[in-house]
Amino acid sequence: MTDAPGDPEIGSEPEILDLEPREPEPLEAEPTAYAPSVAERLAIYQRAGGVVTPVITAVFAFFMGGIVVAATGHNPLKVYKGIFTGTGLNWFFHFGHYHIDIPFTNHHVFFWWNTSVISNSAYSLQQMLILATTLTLTGLAVAFAFRCGLFNIGGQGQYLIGVITGLWIGTSFPHMGHVPHVLFAVVVASLAGALWAAIAGFLKATTGAHEVITTIMLNWIAYWIGSYLFGQGGPLQNSTNKSLPVSNDVVSSAKLWPFWGNPALQALHIGFFVALAALVAFWFTLNRTTLGYEVRAVGFNPEAARYGGISVSRNYVVAMAVAGMFAGLAGVMDMLGYQYRFGVLDVQTSNIGFIGIAVALLGRNKALGVGLSAILFASLLYGTSTRSIDQSVLRPELAGNLTWMIQALVLLFIGADVLILYVWQARKKIFRPLRPGGASPQPTETG
Repeated sequence: MTDAPGDPEIGSEPEILDLEPREPEPLEAEPTAYAPSVAERLAIYQRAGGVVTPVITAVFAFFMGGIVVAATGHNPLKVYKGIFTGTGLNWFFHFGHYHIDIPFTNHHVFFWWNTSVISNSAYSLQQMLILATTLTLTGLAVAFAFRCGLFNIGGQGQYLIGVITGLWIGTSFPHMGHVPHVLFAVVVASLAGALWAAIAGFLKATTGAHEVITTIMLNWIAYWIGSYLFGQGGPLQNSTNKSLPVSNDVVSSAKLWPFWGNPALQALHIGFFVALAALVAFWFTLNRTTLGYEVRAVGFNPEAARYGGISVSRNYVVAMAVAGMFAGLAGVMDMLGYQYRFGVLDVQTSNIGFIGIAVALLGRNKALGVGLSAILFASLLYGTSTRSIDQSVLRPELAGNLTWMIQALVLLFIGADVLILYVWQARKKIFRPLRPGGASPQPTETG
């Protein structure tokens, strides 16, 4: 019988194992030790900059705007204070012991602020939140497409389609019940916006046509459709005065329910809660559903998503349809909530969909970011309007230009997030702490 390989020979001294604990040998420095690459460090900075970058961008844009205001001979601090007051946000500083009524009941609950007395600040806040409602929805229209790697420039056209469809239903069927009429108008207008945007997604999926080009073209088509429908002799022109190229007013059964303010003075309507629900739906869809996973996967890398069995073409169409649904919802909320009519001049001057691009960019295509960004842009737009800003602080024409300049600076700097993050990280090198001995670190000689 032969010994098994590795067995000690018979009669040999058994090997004594050294079980004494030993100090670990120092590892030699490996010249090829792993270090994050520049691209990896930049990716880490960008993920960490989800809050830092928008805040720095907004602060820097306001700082540059303040320099321009100072160049015109005005005090930037007074101007920004006037804009803040014009938005009505100072209403929150008046605390007290008040209550609000619970809808459809006779009960009420404690509330810090007085909603029964409509002051100037309360009215301004209502108007600002109405505008923020629309900007939230148009911002989501751009943000959802962005998450799929699509640049939706067509929010304005999708918004107009929602306006047209909502007005057509809202000015018709006067004998329909209130709830069915509102739901019918909202659902159909949202689907119309979705169908309009899906055209660009379908062209992208089937022919490879770039969505920027197709959505811009669809914007112009919606522009001329609206100009025709509301123009003189158009199908949606009002039936009382044919010299005015505007629509009929929305019938009472199609108007949204106001919950704060005087309806005759554009009260804040339940569309505000619809926008909040849209933010939740946006977050939930992207982060808790299969559709959201596929949309984000296609946005990260279409080829890798296709290799993983995800239909890239289908997600292009679906993502654009969902984006258009948000924009169409914004249009019908405006028509049924407070505007109640639309005309050729409104078609030609409206740009709410384009501002949604800035809202989405500053909000970094996140639900919370879009909501806060919408409030910021709504505050700028309404706080600098002729009916809100004090003319002794800044002339209205200068205030309007200041708004556009700050928006342009935000768009300019939001694309420079890499530079902003680099400057943010470079501060550590500039303000490097001294050594305990008090002397700054000296470079070591090599070689």
